Amino acid sequence: MNLKSERRGIHVDQSELLCKKGCGYYGNPAWQGFCSKCWREEYHKARQKQIQEDWELAERLQREEEEAYASSQSSQGAQSLTFSKFEEKKTNEKTRKVTTVKKFFTASSRAGAKKAAEEKTPKQGQLGRERNADNILRDLKEIFTPSWELASPSEEIQEAKAPSPSIHRQASIETDRVSKEFIEFIRTYQKPGQDIYKQCKLFLDTMSHKRDLSIEEQSECAQDFYQNVADRLQTRWKVPPEKVEKAMDEVEKYIMTRQYKYVFCPETTDDEKKDLAVQKRIRALHWVTPQMLCVPVSEEIPEVSDMVVKAITDIIEMDSKRVPRDKLACITKCSKHIFNAIKITKNEPASADDFLPTLIYIVLKGNPPRLQSNIQYITRFCNPSRLMTGEDGYYFTNLCCAVAFIEKTGCSVT
Repeated sequence: MNLKSERRGIHVDQSELLCKKGCGYYGNPAWQGFCSKCWREEYHKARQKQIQEDWELAERLQREEEEAYASSQSSQGAQSLTFSKFEEKKTNEKTRKVTTVKKFFTASSRAGAKKAAEEKTPKQGQLGRERNADNILRDLKEIFTPSWELASPSEEIQEAKAPSPSIHRQASIETDRVSKEFIEFIRTYQKPGQDIYKQCKLFLDTMSHKRDLSIEEQSECAQDFYQNVADRLQTRWKVPPEKVEKAMDEVEKYIMTRQYKYVFCPETTDDEKKDLAVQKRIRALHWVTPQMLCVPVSEEIPEVSDMVVKAITDIIEMDSKRVPRDKLACITKCSKHIFNAIKITKNEPASADDFLPTLIYIVLKGNPPRLQSNIQYITRFCNPSRLMTGEDGYYFTNLCCAVAFIEKTGCSVT
């Protein structure tokens, strides 16, 4: 991304915030400048190419191995054939002797086992009839009962034990609350709501068996799931677009509250390392002043100072949220406070060239915890439609630009 210095300020051409493929959606440094849609297309192309190359290499190595084996076999000739016949005869003789010995010692035990089995047969038959009756009752209950009433949220939430009992208790309470809210929400959708619930349960069950996948592959599964659910609501159930968007927000909230501890800053990534590097970098830039960045904000004005404090609070609060959409909402609130602070200071609407330097200043002043982890989490697991368009996507893209500037800044600040 071309970050330039202009009139002692920071300027980014707004076209550079868009996907470099020219589709019109917002790009993202984490997606190498592509939007979510184009990045997934490029990722699939690269992946298919790699799979094809690996397959061709495996076939070539197999052919070479077969050729080497065939040549070694032909050189052995009749000697190898004679030896194999001798080994086969020896094995058959050994098997015959073992079978004969077994007959002497297993006859009486078989009779005893058969008698014990006959004694147990009536009890096992009775148990089988009871199990069949239970199965029939359960099947009837599943047929005539809505899926969300088959199990309470507290029963369906099987959280693993966390190191701290208080943290585990807090997470379980929040997960229970979100589950209840989700069930109450999908009741209003009737049959489509039942379908949504079943799809979500199936996805969570599937992901519980895919913990060993890379975070990129888990992200791909989540993005595919969002797309499939949205398509089912639109094509199969004919749900209006505005209701689809609202339903997808609730689906993301339900799914990611349950998945959060498995996919946020996982140990298999270098997210934590990047967090520490950004924090260290921000501390090293403590000498940077608003004047150096040409920030058009006067903190001497009480109302402006209050807006700056609120913006810093919002960007720090992002780390406490578990749902990507909620983290994104913190970024949006922070950005709106920035625009208000600029508007009050300049007594006129803020421009994009005013916004980015001020956002950089807010990040430097607040030094938000786990900044890179939060950005990566949003990028990987947020509903992609929110990042590609709208004010949420615009503000998030600017935050990515601000972090990239801080990581690379040196002589850029004049």
